[in-house]
Amino acid sequence: MKWSEVREHFPERCVLVEALKSESRGKERIIKEMSVIDDFENGNAAWKVYKKLHGENQNRELYIFHTNNEEIKVIEQPYIGVRRRV
Repeated sequence: MKWSEVREHFPERCVLVEALKSESRGKERIIKEMSVIDDFENGNAAWKVYKKLHGENQNRELYIFHTNNEEIKVIEQPYIGVRRRV
């Protein structure tokens, strides 16, 4: 599905999606095709499912969006790990 289709099928909902077709342009991740895993009334419920699925397979490209947003924008940031005091 494209984002416009997701918005049409799930109005005013939080959706947990998996990117099926995406690419990086500069520091932005462009999601061309996505699959809706589930929809939720609020972000807290979506976040719980996200954490569970991400823990099972960290290679999946999962995102939570709210369908009130006309466009989605994902900014890539490098993972620098966890720092600790010495």
